[in-house]
Amino acid sequence: MRIFSADETAAALPYPPLIAKISELFAAGLKAPLRHHHTLANPQGQNATLLLMPAWQSQQGFGGVKIANIHPDNAKRGLPAVIASYLLFREDTGEHLALLNGSVLTARRTAAASALGARYLANPQAQTLLILGAGRVARELPEAFSSLFPLKRILIWNRSPARAHSLVKELQALQRWKVELVSDLKAAVAQAEIISCATLAQQAVLFGAWLQAGQHVDLIGSFTPQMREVDDEAMQKAQVYIDTEAALHESGDLLFPLQTGALDPNAIRGSFYDLCKLEHSQHQPQAMTVFKGVGHAVEDLAAAIVAYQAQDNLKK
Repeated sequence: MRIFSADETAAALPYPPLIAKISELFAAGLKAPLRHHHTLANPQGQNATLLLMPAWQSQQGFGGVKIANIHPDNAKRGLPAVIASYLLFREDTGEHLALLNGSVLTARRTAAASALGARYLANPQAQTLLILGAGRVARELPEAFSSLFPLKRILIWNRSPARAHSLVKELQALQRWKVELVSDLKAAVAQAEIISCATLAQQAVLFGAWLQAGQHVDLIGSFTPQMREVDDEAMQKAQVYIDTEAALHESGDLLFPLQTGALDPNAIRGSFYDLCKLEHSQHQPQAMTVFKGVGHAVEDLAAAIVAYQAQDNLKK
């Protein structure tokens, strides 16, 4: 069995083939069981979450399962919020093929899925990306989106200015974009064509009143019914898409406006199973779009296959 370190996992998951593989598996209609979602109570802070996410597909003979621990308070400890491992196996024999760093895999496939959703919904010529958040996934977003869009400018906002400043410095060192730290979020929203929210917010931080036609909003952070990053007005104004139907059960970004009536479930326009069959962008300058992803086992399996086959090709 091949064991991938964090660095090896990242190196084996360049964004173009990763995005392509995610799109391929969804276009093929690959399904996966609903993930097991367990709350780990924490009386001294935010509750933690244990996720178990299996998927398998016979066409290429692979299956896998991710075990992820999500601890929102880990930032206080200097640790990542998501700690995970991914086990890839052969579907026909059950042989274990690879063990990958699941935290890196999760961050990169999450960013890849966000970019993939934007491929169909955002302005293909978008040059300015605003990122809300400064965690592990936020660090991946500029590279992921840049693999599909001609980005020139990256704006970073975070509740903790110190963490935002650290991310800005890290991205500036790459010398690929003009990277700016922003404190006035409303003003920053007005300047961005793509807005990606990668926070662990419990209440809305992005508001519909700030958003305008032609903008695309990517929502990453909310993965429980109690978490949300945008308000009802944002969802009411937007053309809404989701990664899979699991988002309708797991994310407060959808559950809250569904409960208040601000969002009609019939108004949700599609999922990855619909988008990934399209050949062209659906961007409309007169419309504002939202893509809500909660992550899916199909994305994890796609990433593990890409990493394993890349390593296998190196041996040939």
